[in-house]
Amino acid sequence: MTLRPKTLALALAGLVAVFLLMPLLAIAPISFTPARFLTMPNGEYSLTHYRDLIDNPDWAASALLSLKVGLASSAIATALALAFALGVWMFQPRFAGLMVGVVLLPMIAPPIVSAMILYFFLTRLSGLSDAVGYDTWIGVVIAHVVMIAPFATVLILVELAQFDRRIDLAARGLGASVWQRVFKIILPNIRFGVFAAALLAFVLSWDEIGVTLFITSVNAITLPRLMWMGVHDNIDPAVAAVSVVLIVVTTTALVARMALQREKTA
Repeated sequence: MTLRPKTLALALAGLVAVFLLMPLLAIAPISFTPARFLTMPNGEYSLTHYRDLIDNPDWAASALLSLKVGLASSAIATALALAFALGVWMFQPRFAGLMVGVVLLPMIAPPIVSAMILYFFLTRLSGLSDAVGYDTWIGVVIAHVVMIAPFATVLILVELAQFDRRIDLAARGLGASVWQRVFKIILPNIRFGVFAAALLAFVLSWDEIGVTLFITSVNAITLPRLMWMGVHDNIDPAVAAVSVVLIVVTTTALVARMALQREKTA
């Protein structure tokens, strides 16, 4: 029996996927251990650590803060990315390539460099008002917008690159204003890309930890930071339980994105 190239490619892709997912799958049984430390269950399973996620108010508070920050950050980042991408695509400025490169800098710069810059920036903002700046949820939103906006920009630019420019030119030739072209012609045709950008921005904000460690202390404790504290300060098995919950949520979001992408291409 000979394997066709397509079958062989699918088999290899499946093996690679299993290899990459093994560390994620290994955390699932650990979350059901009855022990008070990270270990594989020895024939005995328990929901104790999932119960801790409900009984401990810190987990709920950090999850709500991450949700609030994620929603605000993704909304702002998507709006900024959409405005920038539309401006570049519609008006084609002379230095469009340079402008795109500047916007994508946070993707290229090492996270530690971005974290230090945002730390000094937010500490300066703290001198203006206690409501913004270092260790505030608004400060976290500002930092997350800087980090996730480039990813949203890339997705929207890719979506615009697949849109037939002649449709926009025809609307322009018929006397449509810029706002009419944007809201009646362009946005309806790239809505799936915009939604995908918003979804990706939310997931990236939800999982952000590197920059968050630099710009928060005791007041703005997001869920990833609380998980980091649970691993760094004391090995809390509840971290394994919340990791499983996050994996399920992230997988659901990715499946929803794939379903929307399939509906678009259908």
